[in-house]
Amino acid sequence: MSDDNAHDLSDLTHPPHHRAEIVFAVASFLVALLLAALWSTETRWIDGQPWSRQPGLWPLIAVVGMLVFGAGELIACLIRNLRRGGGDVAAELGLWLRAGEYVLWFMAYVLITPRLGYLPTTLVFTTLLAFRLGYRGHVLALAPLMGLLIVVAFKAFLAVRIPGGAVYDLLPQGLRNFLVLYL
Repeated sequence: MSDDNAHDLSDLTHPPHHRAEIVFAVASFLVALLLAALWSTETRWIDGQPWSRQPGLWPLIAVVGMLVFGAGELIACLIRNLRRGGGDVAAELGLWLRAGEYVLWFMAYVLITPRLGYLPTTLVFTTLLAFRLGYRGHVLALAPLMGLLIVVAFKAFLAVRIPGGAVYDLLPQGLRNFLVLYL
């Protein structure tokens, strides 16, 4: 390996943009603390039952595991950040928040589907998401076809039952029944 490529490998093992992992470590540890604080009110420990049959045993094990491993991750992140000199936490958080956009897309899809129906909503959202992701031309034109294939696969082949949209009630009964059953 040449010296020109040696620095490339070090960049892969210590990428400079992972400094905000400390935010994730703190957040996950705080969630573990919250779950630990709520454990006694959310689970039960029944007198007379052996410890292995207690309803609160596995939640207790899970929460203790979250606390131990969360604390370990938090300590490791603090040590890594001190060694590497911190980093641009705000920029990294911005990347995380931008990823949250797709949660909003999904929530909009879930909220609109009962009103508009599974087929029309899927066609619209596959096209809008393809456009949002930067696809243009023939790939963008294929997005509704992909949405149609998804609907047919879920409804006809996998027999997933998804209620018809409120808009379907405005259609003639035969067409409405076909859309509810197959699309």
